[in-house]
Amino acid sequence: MNDSIIRLTDVTKVYGSGLRATTALQRLSLDIRRGQFVSLMGPSGSGKTTLLNLIAGLDAPDSGQIHVDGDNLATLPDHRRADIRLRKLGFIFQAFNLVPALTVCENVRWPLEFAGCSRTEARTRAKEALDKVGVHGRDTRYPGELSGGEQQRVAIARAIATSPKILLADEPTGNLDSHTGQGILDLIRTLNDAQHVTVVIVTHNAIAATYGDRTLEIRDGQIARDVRTPPRGHLGLVKGAGDA
Repeated sequence: MNDSIIRLTDVTKVYGSGLRATTALQRLSLDIRRGQFVSLMGPSGSGKTTLLNLIAGLDAPDSGQIHVDGDNLATLPDHRRADIRLRKLGFIFQAFNLVPALTVCENVRWPLEFAGCSRTEARTRAKEALDKVGVHGRDTRYPGELSGGEQQRVAIARAIATSPKILLADEPTGNLDSHTGQGILDLIRTLNDAQHVTVVIVTHNAIAATYGDRTLEIRDGQIARDVRTPPRGHLGLVKGAGDA
């Protein structure tokens, strides 16, 4: 039985043309199995974010194939790729990307309502997701009233509220201090362990990379190293929403 949830085969992505052409990925092949926690590392411009965007179906390769949970993204129309993003993928960004004019609960609810949930069900599932990430009693607050750590927890709640199979994170601790960032990484790892969500995280932080089962070093659009991390011990309880 094939346990692969993400598979890239000879994927090449080039931006621009002629003398201005930049090769972001070059004949890259990769298999990520279900439930794995993979860290992507490498210098700026190495192709990490391009790889994340291709897995998400936000961009298309110039050649090669990308399979996500059995679907070949290259053969799907835009609306089908959008449906996969909505129902199978969760996103965490460095800048949180919360909507300032919406409350905490509304920020977590809207992807659920967009996916077809009733308002009542969306509210229930949003509160459950907020509980999982340790955000309590802040449903009616606005993002600007929260600390950076709390905002990122809300962003994670939004990402997991739809019960995605894959969680994609682009520098999720980049705007946080080291203590708060560690709490966020502990939370993502706990979600990976408890719910078997496949995690792919882009990071420049060597410590953050140790949270994964596997670290891929990307250089010049190719995988320079593929390192398997020894199993981590018990991470302890998820910190509460009071972390700054």
